Amino acid sequence: MRITKIGNIYQLSFMPRFFPVNCYFVEEKEGLTLIDCALPYSSKHILAAAKKVNKPITRIVLTHAHDDHVGSLDALKEALPHAPVYISRRDSRLLKGDTGLESGEPDTPIRGGVPKKIITKPDILLEDGDEIGALLTISTPGHTPGSLSFFDKSSRAIITGDALQTRGGVAVAGQLNPLFPFPAFATWNKELALNSANKLLELSPYVLAVGHGKMITDPAGLMKKAIERSQK
Repeated sequence: MRITKIGNIYQLSFMPRFFPVNCYFVEEKEGLTLIDCALPYSSKHILAAAKKVNKPITRIVLTHAHDDHVGSLDALKEALPHAPVYISRRDSRLLKGDTGLESGEPDTPIRGGVPKKIITKPDILLEDGDEIGALLTISTPGHTPGSLSFFDKSSRAIITGDALQTRGGVAVAGQLNPLFPFPAFATWNKELALNSANKLLELSPYVLAVGHGKMITDPAGLMKKAIERSQK
C-alpha cells in the first residue's frame, strides 16, 4: 500500500503500479473520515494507516457499491462498530446485491462487481447536498445509479469514486481509456456520467482524488479535456 498526502487528504492506494485501487482519509479535528473500503484484504492496512496518523476513524463513507470500493466494509465495521456507515439511498440497494432499476432510470444494465455477501447495513442514507463534517455530498450518477462524490470545502478537494479516473490519463466514467479500460467497462450510463463530470468541474476543485489513479492538483484543464473527449 502506498500513502500519499495533499493537505488534509490521505490517499491509500493498493496495487498502485498495476491496478490501483484507492480509498481516502479526510482528516478533521476530531478524527478521520474514511471514504471507501478498497479490497477484502485492505482492512488491516487501513487500520494501521489510521494509527500512523494517530487519529480514530469516526465515519465510513462510500462513493458507490462496487466490490473494489466496499471490499473490506464488513471487517472494518466489525473493528469500528461505533463508526456510522454512509452511502446513497440508491446504492444502498446495490450494497445488498440488488441490480434492479428504479422507475424513470435509463434502461441500461448495471455493470461492474456488485457485492453479494456484504452483511453490513448502512446507518445513514445520503442525498445530494447532505453535509458530513466538512464534506459536501454531490450526487454524481453514471458509473452506478447512486454514485456520490464528496467535496471538502476547506481544501477544495473532490473525492469522486469512479466518476472520473486518472490512471492512464484523466477520463470520465464510461470513456474507454485503452491504458486502463476497467472503469469504462463497469459504467452503467455514459450520458449521466458526462453530466456528473460537468457538475464536478463547476466546483473548481483544487485537488482531484479518484478511485483509480493518482491525485492531481489544479485539475480543471485536464477535466475539461476529458469532458470534451467524452462528448465526442
